[in-house]
Amino acid sequence: MQLAARLGLVAYGVVHLLVAWLAVQVALGSGEKADKTGALQSLSGGTGGDVLLWLIAVGLAVTSLWQLFSAATGSWSSGQERWLRVMNLGEAILFGYLAFSAGKLAAGSPASSTDTAQFGLIDGLLRESWGKTVVVVLGLAVIAAGVFIARHGIARRFCREQDFGRASKVTRKAVIRLGQAGYTALGTVYAVVGALVVVAALQHKPEQATGIDVALKNLAGRPYGAVLLVALAIGLAAFAVFSVFDARFRRVD
Repeated sequence: MQLAARLGLVAYGVVHLLVAWLAVQVALGSGEKADKTGALQSLSGGTGGDVLLWLIAVGLAVTSLWQLFSAATGSWSSGQERWLRVMNLGEAILFGYLAFSAGKLAAGSPASSTDTAQFGLIDGLLRESWGKTVVVVLGLAVIAAGVFIARHGIARRFCREQDFGRASKVTRKAVIRLGQAGYTALGTVYAVVGALVVVAALQHKPEQATGIDVALKNLAGRPYGAVLLVALAIGLAAFAVFSVFDARFRRVD
């Protein structure tokens, strides 16, 4: 169980490394789908891709169960502990979805499209008289989640989940710096997604609120957008490397 959970954290890092690479491609003008589903799709069809997808699916599924267990049994004695349990729950849902998508691709089926579902949801809400308010609130909630993720990194809160007892001072410092950069980049991406959801509601353009892929491509079209995308890609790559160290030092007892 512990080995599979650690494998899942490594798999999560691999997914983000692929997203970082796709973000660079978007900065260079490519039309690749730069989100987690696109990252998994980039593995399918290649040599050994199906085997790797099955390993990712199994690892993420076990990690999802472990995070769900942590959310259910963790301490609620302080505000910080409560937020950490909420984050565990969010990661459990995300890991579960990615495991499902990886498994479908490995089995030869197309991965589930969150873009289509999200477009349908927001389009349906905006057709209601009260829908704009709901979508704005949803967008603000995503922005708040992005800020929380970035703060989780900047404040080094992730260190509470690590056991650096056997790590050297240099290794510990490197892991902390990678975590800070990685979580900040990840939070920034989600904040941009939330901002686009708010814009979609205010301008009644649900097609603008379809996830990370649209957010990154929207950034690419802005002044200095390519530079910003490369910077975010470096941050996501840092998060990917951090995830490997996280698999090594995370407390999973």
